[in-house]
Amino acid sequence: MIFHLSLEDPGQPDVLKLLEDGEAYGAALYPAESNHYLPIETLRATHIRFVVARTEHGVAVGTGAIALNDGWAELKRMWVAPAARGRGLSKTLLAHLEARAAGAGISVIRLETGIENHEALGLYERSGYVKRGAFADYLPDPLSVFMEKTLI
Repeated sequence: MIFHLSLEDPGQPDVLKLLEDGEAYGAALYPAESNHYLPIETLRATHIRFVVARTEHGVAVGTGAIALNDGWAELKRMWVAPAARGRGLSKTLLAHLEARAAGAGISVIRLETGIENHEALGLYERSGYVKRGAFADYLPDPLSVFMEKTLI
């Protein structure tokens, strides 16, 4: 399957459905205080790069974003629809976001994910992310895993 990745508005109905599905997944695993989703308005901010993955037929099947900070970025809203999994899209989407970050002069990408997100944790570890402590406004949380990767 061929995927096309591009910057898009997160408020499109098909994209909102993906974001809602990701939130529902997180809500099934963790209490509300352990889920850290950026709202649509924030995803539209100038320091955010929001990417949508679509099939060759235009169906939205994945999302991801980077929030640019001073010298580092945070990975947010990574989600791939279950029907599109197992085809390398998560790896492609992550590499795309890393390239966008590097192109913006970012040297480090950080993220927070949950301890039960085994597939995501595996992807991040295979992609060179290492565990670290809480960062930015996050507080230590036994349900959270904090990671970062230095971009070359």
